Amino acid sequence: MPSELSRRELSWVIGGPQGGGINASAEIYAKALMRGGLHVFANIEFHSNIMGKHSYYRVTAAPVPVRSHVDAIHMLVALDQETLFGDAIERKHYPSHTGHVHQVAAGGGIVYDADLKIDQARFGRDDVHLYPIPFFEVLEQALAQVGKGGQSRKYIVMRNTVALGASVGIAGYDEELLFDAIREEFKGRKAEAAEMNIAAVRVAAAYAREHFTARPERQLTPLPQAERKPRLLIKGFQAVGIAKLKAGLGMQTYYPISPATDESVYLEQKGPAYQLTVVQCEDEISSINMAIGAAHMGVRAATSTAGPGFALMSEGFGFAAITEAPGPVVFLWQRGGPSTGLPTRTEQADLQFALHPAHGDFPHIVVASGDIEEAFYDSFESFNWADRYQLPVVVLLEKFLASSLFTSDRIDMRKLRIDRGLVFQPISPERDGYRRHALTSDGISPRSMPGTAGGIFSTTSDEHDPQGHITEGIENRIAMMRKRMGKLETAAREIPQEFKWKLHGPQSADLTLIGWGSTKGAVLDAIPELEAEGRTVNFLQLRLMRPFPAEAISRILSSARKTVLVEANYTAQLGALIREHTGVEMQHRVLKYDGRPFSRNEVVEGVTRAVAEREREVMVSHA
Repeated sequence: MPSELSRRELSWVIGGPQGGGINASAEIYAKALMRGGLHVFANIEFHSNIMGKHSYYRVTAAPVPVRSHVDAIHMLVALDQETLFGDAIERKHYPSHTGHVHQVAAGGGIVYDADLKIDQARFGRDDVHLYPIPFFEVLEQALAQVGKGGQSRKYIVMRNTVALGASVGIAGYDEELLFDAIREEFKGRKAEAAEMNIAAVRVAAAYAREHFTARPERQLTPLPQAERKPRLLIKGFQAVGIAKLKAGLGMQTYYPISPATDESVYLEQKGPAYQLTVVQCEDEISSINMAIGAAHMGVRAATSTAGPGFALMSEGFGFAAITEAPGPVVFLWQRGGPSTGLPTRTEQADLQFALHPAHGDFPHIVVASGDIEEAFYDSFESFNWADRYQLPVVVLLEKFLASSLFTSDRIDMRKLRIDRGLVFQPISPERDGYRRHALTSDGISPRSMPGTAGGIFSTTSDEHDPQGHITEGIENRIAMMRKRMGKLETAAREIPQEFKWKLHGPQSADLTLIGWGSTKGAVLDAIPELEAEGRTVNFLQLRLMRPFPAEAISRILSSARKTVLVEANYTAQLGALIREHTGVEMQHRVLKYDGRPFSRNEVVEGVTRAVAEREREVMVSHA
């Protein structure tokens, strides 16, 4: 039995050549849906080259919460043949690469350019509606209405707006909400462009309604005005950037790398109003070292990167830890690896790397965010942890979160509290002088801010004594190792449980799903469909990876009746971490490593197959 979400959602996909404007159309459509009170999730898939290759943007909307996508498409909008039938060269080697036509649900619709002259028999589907629209003819009519007649080739990129308008005319929606979203997108000096695009939508929608009477089964209408709640439509990199500004970030360093760059560019735009300095460094080695220096100077500092850049930061992690720098906070936006791998695709394969980023034993914190709200609060709180425990912090994120759009309730800023940790005060100086690395029971020594009277100190990347002077003495080494590593025990006691883990659903269930990061959305959306088969299901989401909440996780999993691990990597890295700390082995695991995020139906299919057929491991991929 399908869930309420499955019954009421509409999955709309626009595809075309990279650089063809699909981003603008999809995001305008998403804004219009949000303005109508609907819940929206939208994600884009694109190649790592700059122009030309096939890309597509999926917008899923419903009057009930939606956190993920399904592979079935209710309305496909194609700007080229490749969107429909795939790339001929790829099909030669991989016959399954057949475009998106096969993904269109029965009763769904396909909008495409009539000028492509496609024989309708080629679609091979008699259970979907076909809507050939002469994009350039419609565009010319629209341009003529705004005094730009005869210039359709000049404004070729507006084909995407024509396609959007035609799909809205067919599937139905309030066009005025779409016009408002267009005007917002092109506000200011681009007012003329806004009216051109509005004309394109209006003419295309009218053409579609006039020429086609058949309608797809799925249609969307805005909620009544009284039922529309104010929400945000936001991407992950924006949520993280806003959290950093709220946390008082003083310096952000980075070297350009996908998918992390968007966040730093966003901060470059917003930073001047918040006294934030953003520095593009010559490489990632410089990025982390500059951030460490800023942290020692009392500035809240961060650097953002992806796997290849993180690999260059190893020595910096050890340096930050042994000198007890209050940070930096490193934001690791995961993408497909190894090496250059899949620069613009998503994965969850850097967990073990984040847990062991450098040689030797040293303390650092690792937290993994599962959605927009968690990304915001984790990002904010990570600076408090860096200051309080005087160690580097890694915030594990994913390309999926970076570039996907989510509707979110407005974030409550009232509970945000900045904690700068234990700071040396000159009013009660120590008799032996200030000791930056003084031995303490909780591992935390007062740190000195620049300019503090009596707060001058030495520190070094070599082992050192409480005064910061180099020594290789045995007793000092043992004491210093215990001091530094003891910070993790302190953090484990003090960090609130809400940042560590959450059990979604009933305390006891027939089936317990385990996951982390962005699998959260697909798993939560899949649970009602799994429950429709007559079982009870809960979901254990891990968030704080180091220090690992071993006792609580062991207690939950030891009483679980049947366990299925769900994560987007080849080696089941979370499963290995759980086994390391608790000794509990997952009974089944559903894995995905094709560079695309889990869809809701992949979770349902993978879990059902693993349990019903008693398979130890199931790999899913609908790409």
